[in-house]
Parts: sequence; C-alpha cells; structure tokens
Amino acid sequence: MHKKQTIITTEEREVADKEGVSNRDKALFEAGIKLGALYHQFIGTPVSAETVEDLEKTIERSVSLQPWVSGVEVKIDREKVRKCEKKNKFQYCELSNELLDVKVVVRYEAVEVHARVKYEEEMDYPLMRVEKVK
Repeated sequence: MHKKQTIITTEEREVADKEGVSNRDKALFEAGIKLGALYHQFIGTPVSAETVEDLEKTIERSVSLQPWVSGVEVKIDREKVRKCEKKNKFQYCELSNELLDVKVVVRYEAVEVHARVKYEEEMDYPLMRVEKVK
C-alpha cells in the first residue's frame, strides 16, 4: 500500500473545532468519499486478463493522490474477467461491481480508518463499509 501524509490547515482545524466535528468524523467521511469516488470513476473501464494488473495499479495510484489516503489495495477478480471477455469477439469486458475489491486506509491526524468496497453475492450489491478504526 502506498503511504503519504497530508497537512491540515489551521482554518480547517478551527472550523471543525467550532462545529464539533471530531478527527474520527473527518477520517470516516474521507474514507467514504474515497470509496464512492473511485467506484463511480472506474466502473465501466474496459479491462481484459491482459490489462487487469495495469488497471489495478492505475486505480491505486489515482486514489493514493487524494488527501489523507495512506494506503490503497485494489483487486480485480481475474477469473471473472476471463469469463466475461470470452462472451464477446473483442475479448474484453467492462469493469463492473462484481469484479472489484478495494481497501482504502485514510489517516487524519491520529485516526486511521480502514474501509472497503466489495461485491456481496448474497446482497447482489457492492457494499462499502468501515472495517476498522484506530
């Protein structure tokens, strides 16, 4: 996972203190924003067994540029990609929620949030969730 640190401005800190928004609140909010943004940005991207690793790295690098992201891990289900690409003569498919499993770590001040988006078969839904808060 890629690690980086982001500076928090004095103004941002003052507004949060005034409004009663904790560092935990901010970290949880940022984790949700990261997952939602990457999901809606990359769903529909063309992918094949040949390009899946490159797409994983591209998503990781893109998300890691955002403030407070200290780690990103993207896994695209290669078996499902291979099955999908055999369904048409062009031998590729589009990235869909069933293929994606992403873990994001957001660190805001001393709070670290581990969040994830992963397709849940039972729900037929790409569930975004918080897995751990430190």
